[in-house]
Amino acid sequence: MTGAAGALGHAVVAEFRAAGRPVVALDRPGERLDALGAQDGVHAVAVDLAVRPAVHAAFAEVDALPVTPDALVALAGGFVPGNLAEVDEEQLDGLWRSNFGSALWAAQAVAPRLAARGGGAIVTVGSRTAVTGAATVAHATSKAAVVRLTTLLAEELRADHIRVNAVLPSTIDTPANRAWMTPKQVERAVAPEAIAKVIAFLCGPDAAPISGAAIPVYGDA
Repeated sequence: MTGAAGALGHAVVAEFRAAGRPVVALDRPGERLDALGAQDGVHAVAVDLAVRPAVHAAFAEVDALPVTPDALVALAGGFVPGNLAEVDEEQLDGLWRSNFGSALWAAQAVAPRLAARGGGAIVTVGSRTAVTGAATVAHATSKAAVVRLTTLLAEELRADHIRVNAVLPSTIDTPANRAWMTPKQVERAVAPEAIAKVIAFLCGPDAAPISGAAIPVYGDA
């Protein structure tokens, strides 16, 4: 699981562990990742997910762990506000590397490993703004690329029995988001635990017929 140390990542880790599934948590080094790694059944691997060689090296570390992953949950990403007039090279490059690049490199690393075990699942995180509505330019377009990547990989990896789907959140009810949300927005925001259940389903056997889907998980947000 990439981006495991974030708010949504913690919820997804908890959902998987509640079902007895071990988790390899990949994220930037820090106290939050260390705390995850201290949990039973969670293996923490520190990595810069926007850098291709670092991601491939991290998956080589995963190969040495006493687990055989059957799914990738690509949660890593970032957000920077900015309309058309405000977008600059630094913002664009950062968002494409953190959102699109992290998903691409993780999928590139995990695909041959899932194929070798006979198949598996990949779940990416797009956004509602990737497909509809007004949005900040660089973030929405980088997430739109993640959604298109998902459909491309679903076709390319189908023969290897690897299912690839995306979830499309909007505003998630996290402490960081509550710092700027109005009471009405808080009321309409979606709990990360609710999104985690959808992700866990997509990684499980009951989702076997589903691949290439972009699933809204934004409720009323």
